[in-house]
Order: sequence, then structure tokens, then C-alpha cells
Amino acid sequence: MTAGHRLTRPSALAVLLAIALVVALTGAATAGADTRVSVGAPLGTPFSQNKQNEPALAVDANHTNILVAGSNDEIDMEACAAVNDGEDPPGSQCPFTPGVGVSGVYFSFDRGHTWTQPTYTGASARACVTATPCTVDPAGPIGTLPWYGENGLVSDGDPALAFGPVRGADGRFSWDNGSRLYYANLTSGAVKGFEAIAVSRTDDVAAAAAGSKGAWKPPVLASKQSSTLFSDKEQIWADNVSTSPYFGNAYICYAAYRGQEKGNALPEPIIVSRSTDGGDSWSTKQISSAQLNGNNPGRDGCTVRTDSHGTVYVFYRANDPKTKVPSELMSRSRDGGRTFEPPRAVARPAGTAGLLDPTILRPVMDGIAGARAERRHRQRRADRCRRDRPDRDGVGRRQPGDQRRAGAALVLPRRRRELDDAGLRAGARAPVLRGARPGA
Repeated sequence: MTAGHRLTRPSALAVLLAIALVVALTGAATAGADTRVSVGAPLGTPFSQNKQNEPALAVDANHTNILVAGSNDEIDMEACAAVNDGEDPPGSQCPFTPGVGVSGVYFSFDRGHTWTQPTYTGASARACVTATPCTVDPAGPIGTLPWYGENGLVSDGDPALAFGPVRGADGRFSWDNGSRLYYANLTSGAVKGFEAIAVSRTDDVAAAAAGSKGAWKPPVLASKQSSTLFSDKEQIWADNVSTSPYFGNAYICYAAYRGQEKGNALPEPIIVSRSTDGGDSWSTKQISSAQLNGNNPGRDGCTVRTDSHGTVYVFYRANDPKTKVPSELMSRSRDGGRTFEPPRAVARPAGTAGLLDPTILRPVMDGIAGARAERRHRQRRADRCRRDRPDRDGVGRRQPGDQRRAGAALVLPRRRRELDDAGLRAGARAPVLRGARPGA
């Protein structure tokens, strides 16, 4: 080789740097790509069957490649073209079909790279896509939680998911028995009041992802209902640290709107439901004031977590009882949820993220008809009842522009795949609430 054609060290270094840059850029492009989670509603699916919002996610601490997501998924609803008897104007029932559930569920076994949305059987209006009256098929295809219609219930969304250990025949929890998925959601139908909290469970996510309806246990009610109660804004957690004295306990926090916007009192406390038997039964405890007035404008937006000592932490938004300033409050339980300390302020709430959707007057992540951004800091229950739910006689209230919207697919940003599903901090003196790995 002549000197004129010899690869000198500087040029060789430049080539290596160029190759490294291409590899880095390729990796960054791959890492930044979104993955479609709501695969049961591909492009071209009619509105509102192509619409999802309020997503939630859980990672199995015992098998960290397994992820399960949930959302308010209208895949089983009638299309807006359907016209039902008594609708005035025609199509006004859109986007909700009475008796049809919306608690969608999706599975990934490769850390979120690919997803499956199984099809079960249950109350479905998927076939109602023409301008004719819609008849709900009680055993039609559904992409939502099974066993609700069969038990006189309707899965009404607001998903909250968590994994915990399975309880053995000896009454003890162990990861060696497997992992149990808990899926909490709002539920109506054969319940007192307007909405209850129900929990679906499966110990076999592989079978559930493959479409096995039998892999799911029937839903269990976790809220204590009354005739005027609307239970809402729930979150769920399972104590997943084997060294905790309360290992395996499951907890749900939620806001209990007891007056259902009737009268002047409008009480709305934060409630914690606790299960010590894997979700077969639940007990409830009020952990906050129920008072609602000028000094106490209500409370909601709760989150519940545990630390490695089994201490339960519940955070929620309310006025600080001492300063009357809007704050994030925290209540702790050191006895497995039997009793709770009085709340104390730990932070001022952050501003709501996202852009305002002018059609619903609520912040969203990605434009009109996008996924709502205020998952746990929403407007008052009354506002929601007027806009987002069918009223009690089964005639839904359509929002302006609903039929003009394109559906919003549920996607998982790749850059957020490194999940820390329990990395909350409760002030300077509190331990880091980080779910330890099994056996830690």
C-alpha cells in the first residue's frame, strides 16, 4: 500500500468516532420510539371504539419483564353511528353504551417492547356500527375485564394496578407461590350508590394475556357503599417486601363522595381499604376529615405505598389543616393499615401538566381527544358526572364535538421504560418508599 492510500491514525480515529455516533443515534432513535399499547383498536377503528384515556401501569417485582397496563377503553362501546330508541337527538347516547364496561387491560412480557390486548366474552356493543338500534350482546367479544356483566356489574374504568405475592394454603404470602395482579376500578350496577370500587385479580398473567377468561377471579367489592356514595379516584398497592411484617397486604385509597352533590354538606373523606387475605375480603377506614366548606374545599388525588418496614403512606391533595393552604398531605400507618396518624403537609401541589382541551375544558397530553393529564387531580365529581358518565337512566350526555374527535391511542414512551413504580419520598425524615426486590 502506498503512503497516499495508507489509513493514518487521525483518519482511523475519525472513522471510529463516526461509527460510534451512528450507533448512538440509532440507539437513541430506537429508545425514543413509542409503542402502541391499545393494540386491540388498530388504526381505522371507529369512534368511540378507538378511544382510551387515564392509563395506569404495574410491574411485577418478581418478574420485572412483565408489565400490565389498564385504561378507560371504549373498545366495546357502540359506534356513534348507532341510533337507539328514545334518543333525542339521535346519536346522543354516544360515546357510552349502558351496561358495557370500559376497564381495558394490556400485557407485555418483554419490558414494554410489545403488547397484547386479549379478547374475552361479556357485555359488548362492538357490533353496533350502523344507524340502527343497538342491542348489547351479553356474551360478545370484549377487550376489558371479564366477569362483570355475569355478576350484575359494569367495569367503569379509572384503573389502578399492582402486583403482590400469592397467599399459600398455609395462609402465608410468598413470591415462591407466584405473583398476583390486582386491578382496581370503578364499578356500577348491583351496588349501592353510584360507583363502587371493585378489584379483579389473576395469578396467571400468561393465561390472562392469551384470552383465558378463567384466569381471572370474579370481581370483589372493596368499598363500603351507601345509597348516596360515589367512590372515586382510587389507587392500589400491595406490600411486596418479604421482610415486611405486613408482607402481602393490599391497600386501596380513594375519595368517598358521600353526598353525591345533594344538600349542603357534601362530605368527601379519604378512605383506605385493606385486605390481608389476597383480596378476598376488604375492610375500610376513614383517614381524613369529611368536612367540605370554605376552609376545607375537599380532598382527592390519593396515592398509597409501603416501605420495607411495612409502614403505609397515603398521600392526597387537600388544604393543610393548620395553615388552610392547598397542599399534599400524608398519613402514615405503622400497624399494617389498622390505624393512621393525623395528616401532615409535606408539599405544595404542583401545577397541572399538559394542554387544555377546549372541548372538555381539561388538560390533555397530546391535543384534542388526547389522554387526559390530570389523572389524580381532576375537577369536582359533579363536573365529571355531567360530562363523562351516562346518567342513571342510561342516557349518556355527549360532550360538544365528541363525534368529530379522532381516537387517542394508548402508547408507552420508550424513554420511560426504566420504571420506578414506588420511588416516592415523604419528606426529609421519611424513608424512601422504594419497592425492594423479592427476598430483600
